[in-house]
Amino acid sequence: MKLLIDENLSPSLVSLLSDLFPGSEHTYAVGLGGATDTRLWEYARAGGFAILSKDNDFRQRAFVSGAPPKVIWLDVGNAGTAPIVELLRRSRLRIETFNESPDAALLVLKLR
Repeated sequence: MKLLIDENLSPSLVSLLSDLFPGSEHTYAVGLGGATDTRLWEYARAGGFAILSKDNDFRQRAFVSGAPPKVIWLDVGNAGTAPIVELLRRSRLRIETFNESPDAALLVLKLR
């Protein structure tokens, strides 16, 4: 699974998670910084990405539109990059199961 990492998350997540999510990109790196949610959604769908975001709009869009693309929504408040990396690594099996489910559109991951 490759991720399109939303602009509300650190670009360093691409390199910090490259072993788990090869081929992932940050919105800034692909020229989508400041793009509309619709544009990001279309880019992710066309490119085979799942969207990683803490923006509630993507969570809502996953409910309405379904997949693709799949959305991993982070309920992490203002957590820094290190706790987010830890959360994603700890949730690896849940993410793999989510990715393999053809009907699943949204995975919510929360910090404990």
